[in-house]
Amino acid sequence: MKKYDFLIIGSGLYGAVFAREMANRGKKCLVIDKRLHVGGNIYCENIQGINVHKYGPHIFHTNDKKIWDYVNSFVQFNNFIYSPIANYKDSLYNLPFNMNTFYQLWNIKSPSDVEEKIKNQVKIAGFIKPKNLEEQAISMVGQDIYEILINGYTEKQWGRKAIDLPTFIIKRLPVRFTYDNNYFNDKYQGIPIGGYNKLISGLLKNIEVRTGVDFFKNRSELTNLAKRIVYTGKLDEFYDYKYGYLEYRSLSFKHEYINIPNYQGVSVMNFTEKSIPFTRIIEHKHFEFSNLQGTIITKEFPQEWKPGSEAYYPVNDDYNNRKLKNYSELVKKENNVIFGGRLAEYKYYDMHQVIGSALAKIKTLS
Repeated sequence: MKKYDFLIIGSGLYGAVFAREMANRGKKCLVIDKRLHVGGNIYCENIQGINVHKYGPHIFHTNDKKIWDYVNSFVQFNNFIYSPIANYKDSLYNLPFNMNTFYQLWNIKSPSDVEEKIKNQVKIAGFIKPKNLEEQAISMVGQDIYEILINGYTEKQWGRKAIDLPTFIIKRLPVRFTYDNNYFNDKYQGIPIGGYNKLISGLLKNIEVRTGVDFFKNRSELTNLAKRIVYTGKLDEFYDYKYGYLEYRSLSFKHEYINIPNYQGVSVMNFTEKSIPFTRIIEHKHFEFSNLQGTIITKEFPQEWKPGSEAYYPVNDDYNNRKLKNYSELVKKENNVIFGGRLAEYKYYDMHQVIGSALAKIKTLS
């Protein structure tokens, strides 16, 4: 007789939502996590009264009212609007690309004149069917914006030349011909009041959780505890890297407390020059409109994933997609294992998409 209905490996959003919904249906769940805290990459550490996004900034945004209502049923969200700034050679530009950006670049006020300028640059470039990220970006916004605001940042972020990256990475960037600095187009947007830990605590309320537990060090014993497994870790690791490593981008963070009330005046400032090793500086207090005297900033350094480091972004190029296809064939043969989330599906997800994916999977089991 198995002690649990589900062993859930990973306490990030996918695992926490799955556990909550199954517990609500009367199922007994055990959630484990190799980290010493729950919440995965949305975990916040309270330092000097400021909720620090320990694994990079997370802004919740969605057009799905059901998902918005769902997360707000566990914690109230504030009205934070994400409006980052780009820094290129100490000149500042609004993001996403909008009329403020274009005025800062070219001193042009007319939307039609901006469209004409971009159209002429696109025409000169002549990319009819863009084959890579560089060609796609130039075909969207022209050469000037690409060189100043895209190329350096993107190549630092991914550790690859833009000509070696797929087009889809850049297609999600908004381009607007209005004076609108709201990065996202989604109707609903905000940060949990009190930090993301409150959301995870609500999801995992009255559910058994064990932290500091590495599934792969106790695989046989842990597997025998439950009827089914929900796995949210790295897909290739589950299969002992049978077809080789899938590639990821990793990150390292340098956190610093500064005894001033306001360091940069914005939650996130991107540094788009190649010569600057970090991609952005995050000032965490601005996510929750804190008026504390001090502030905490974080410099974010992209790096290639290697065994022992944290995996953040799957590299969905042709090389890795071929490996993924082999691993996906193994997944199809599993009867008692559910794979979910960014790492287990080797797919880039925003937070609302992770939640939607978990809820959709649960419907198939109910």
